[in-house]
Amino acid sequence: MQANVTEIAAAVFRISTFHPQFGIQFNQFLVADEEPFIMHTGMKKMFPATLEGISSILDPAKLRWIGFSHFESDECGALNEWLKVAPQAQAVCSFVGAVVMVNDFADRPARALADNEILQTGRYRLQFLATPHVSHCWDAGLFFESVQRVLFCSDLFFQPGEAEPLTESSVLGRTRDAILENLSGPLAHDMPYTAQTDAALQRLALLRPQTLAAMHGSSFKGDGQKEITDLAALLKATIGKGVESS
Repeated sequence: MQANVTEIAAAVFRISTFHPQFGIQFNQFLVADEEPFIMHTGMKKMFPATLEGISSILDPAKLRWIGFSHFESDECGALNEWLKVAPQAQAVCSFVGAVVMVNDFADRPARALADNEILQTGRYRLQFLATPHVSHCWDAGLFFESVQRVLFCSDLFFQPGEAEPLTESSVLGRTRDAILENLSGPLAHDMPYTAQTDAALQRLALLRPQTLAAMHGSSFKGDGQKEITDLAALLKATIGKGVESS
């Protein structure tokens, strides 16, 4: 496997590897700043490809922050490999993620971020947003780069197959197809829908992101507020039937 590198916003790079067994792209994102930040580590077995992609942009030993949404192999499976390569690097994640899982798994303790806490990397500001069960686990959270309005949205806007790195066309159709396909079968119920899901999505929409950095599939450039609002409506109509918002 080989990683493809694309700059989707100034100093924000998408490092994408297509996995033929799963039939999906696994995307990591690098903010190349004074204190470089990577979103998602990728799986442990995919580390060499991701490392090669990062190395084409900067010295991976300079990596300072390692972010991810929730405790899952594609999110943080290669965390310890990155900690070995980058001696000053530290994982950043939710309080739940740090104390329940990551501090036992990781070779160095993580920095637990509070909801709305800002991680300054130099020119750029990453706001941490606690989003329990959005899109998956209890420990979930997302990062929003507020200078260029880039939302690193993890598994939201999941798109199977190979796709272009960045598009200005809506990706919601591909996401809808994936959701409907997963309503039955072994991957059913991968995304929970709770009484807080819609509020969490509306909060993300109010950030008015200009780029949605999706972990699987194309990143989207354009009216991120509308794209997220439409996703919220889609999720409520498909997997959220009968769940009342709080």
